[in-house]
Amino acid sequence: MQRSSDAVYFENQPIRDNKIFYLAAVAGVGLIVFFGYAILEQIVLGRPFGDRPMGNAALAIVGGLYILMGVAFLYLFFRAELTTEVRTTGLFVRYSPFHRTFQQIPLERIRSCEARKYRPLLEYGGWGIRVGVAKKAYNVSGSHGVELVYEAGNKLLIGSKKADQLATAVDSIRPK
Repeated sequence: MQRSSDAVYFENQPIRDNKIFYLAAVAGVGLIVFFGYAILEQIVLGRPFGDRPMGNAALAIVGGLYILMGVAFLYLFFRAELTTEVRTTGLFVRYSPFHRTFQQIPLERIRSCEARKYRPLLEYGGWGIRVGVAKKAYNVSGSHGVELVYEAGNKLLIGSKKADQLATAVDSIRPK
């Protein structure tokens, strides 16, 4: 990801530096290998797969769908990255490949901006783009980020490996 020319702060976090990435890679490859092997055994080699094998057409459809899901799963994990930019014009976040362009975070109604440690599983249900009733999070790994609290009490957490720097940069452009 290329840094914008008016960026005060820039951070790019690929998901690849995370243990969850390797677990997901094993799961995706496992789906592909298991169903690929089942299709090879039953449809190509003509040997029934399992104690109660399904029909060849059903196996081709179901197995093909699971293989496609495994490939899509791997693609998403290999491409997933969170890019955060604080520009002179505002705060921008892009969670690739889910966002095609940067999402501008409104700063006008922010009541507080704080770098903090959080518990991703307990507070947000994990990592990724997390949306709750009055809170939202963008995070890829770790347990540090910047929490923005709006006038209405809604919260937005942006995960960061450099949370203190991000909070300082956001405060520097935030309307007072």
